[in-house]
Amino acid sequence: MSASIILGIESSCDDTSAAVISGSKILSNVAANQEIHNEYGGVVPELASRAHQQNIIPVVEKAFSKANIQQNEICAIGFTRGPGLLGSLLVGTSFAKSLAMSLDVPLIEVNHLQAHILAHFIDDANPTPPTFPFLCLTVSGGHTMIVLVKDYFDMEIIGKTIDDAAGEAFDKIGKIFDLDYPAGPIVDRLAKEGNPDAFKFNKPKMEGYDYSFSGIKTSVLYFIQKEVRKNPDFIKDNINDLCASVQKSIIEILMDKLEKAAKELNINDIAIAGGVSANSGLRNAMEDNREKLGWKIFIPKFEYTTDNAAMIAMVAKLKYERGEFTDIRTTATAKYDL
Repeated sequence: MSASIILGIESSCDDTSAAVISGSKILSNVAANQEIHNEYGGVVPELASRAHQQNIIPVVEKAFSKANIQQNEICAIGFTRGPGLLGSLLVGTSFAKSLAMSLDVPLIEVNHLQAHILAHFIDDANPTPPTFPFLCLTVSGGHTMIVLVKDYFDMEIIGKTIDDAAGEAFDKIGKIFDLDYPAGPIVDRLAKEGNPDAFKFNKPKMEGYDYSFSGIKTSVLYFIQKEVRKNPDFIKDNINDLCASVQKSIIEILMDKLEKAAKELNINDIAIAGGVSANSGLRNAMEDNREKLGWKIFIPKFEYTTDNAAMIAMVAKLKYERGEFTDIRTTATAKYDL
């Protein structure tokens, strides 16, 4: 192969992932999920870092095997330096450093949030990649922000949540409904069978492009408490309508600000990224705006929405071409600005 071959490693939260990229083509993208957190209703950092230690070697070996390459064929190793859970990041960072030293190849640090956005430039992520400048709604369990992307590494956060992330709101409201963790995909599935106009919940009044999701969580909680006092089976009797109504409210909050930013900045290339970009309601809203507002939309393949190493490998490839390498003494960081 004439193109550079790069290994990407992702360990920012509870998924251990490794991917191999050649040029902009993903040869393998392997992930090990951690089911243990389901019984706790959220990610337990200590358990996550231990699971990464158990998973990382088998995952990397499988990535090499699926890509049909040998370790000594790679030109560099990209790894998630942050942001994320520090214990989890340390596992990936330490492994990447050790492997880079043993193979004598460059080390490339990657910002996890940049990677979600730049996943759009993987060969098969979209029919065509976005054109600069574009807006990217980056929305997950830990982050919700509108990013003005002027170039690969020239990004500006123009709006962000001041409290909960959208994915966090889905999970917390799902917990009120007694749904399993993570609740977001379950809410999405049940919402397809419900009436999105059955119930109304309060929307925040925020200036500019910033978001807030703590208010809708409180609105749902008080509403449920009131209705359950009247009918103890209210949630069970109305679960599909509740999920559909909550999903509609959260998607409307997200889209209102995105539409405002697109109009005021006069940008029509609009992308979504992050775990919540897998949500069918958000994807449908983007499609609606393609028709209604003439947007050129970019919705990544499902496998590139959640935390994955393919997006890490993509950023590492771009940095490799620029010669932007990382000193072996670098350390993981829980906070890492765009």
